[in-house]
Amino acid sequence: MAVIARLRALLSTPPRRRYALLLGIPVGLALFTFRYAEGLSYFSKEPRACANCHIMNEQYDSWSKSGHHHVAVCVDCHMPEALVPKLVTKAINGWNHSSAFTLQNFHEPIRIGPRNAEILQESCVRCHKDMTHDISHGAASAAPSCVHCHKNVGHAPTRPTVPMSWIGERP
Repeated sequence: MAVIARLRALLSTPPRRRYALLLGIPVGLALFTFRYAEGLSYFSKEPRACANCHIMNEQYDSWSKSGHHHVAVCVDCHMPEALVPKLVTKAINGWNHSSAFTLQNFHEPIRIGPRNAEILQESCVRCHKDMTHDISHGAASAAPSCVHCHKNVGHAPTRPTVPMSWIGERP
């Protein structure tokens, strides 16, 4: 009954106050969530920001062991170079990641999606254009995916990639 009484009281308030409440609650909740999730850190180039979510710790660790960690950070490979496409990609990825982690509907281990795989490919070609300009596979427009052959370049393996039959055996 108390809830119904409060709703009636809210509906009987002047329209300006009612709109302020109806707008203020979701905006306040969004600002709290943004602050709690360290939202501002995602606008930096700091690689540790990508590991704010524990699911990304393995990717962060593997990047720190890779040959690229001296020359490239996460956004250099996983974001477009131009400012507006970079911000759009960060917004889309932020929304997708926050909803997936909130609803717990993501694949483990986490996988790169088709849109981000295209961005990654463009980044490889952009940074290594002096080496890749003559590479083609079949038709001139169908260049091979760089990570098809170089999958451990940006992220070194943190787990064994081949069975280790010698574990547990005595010499």
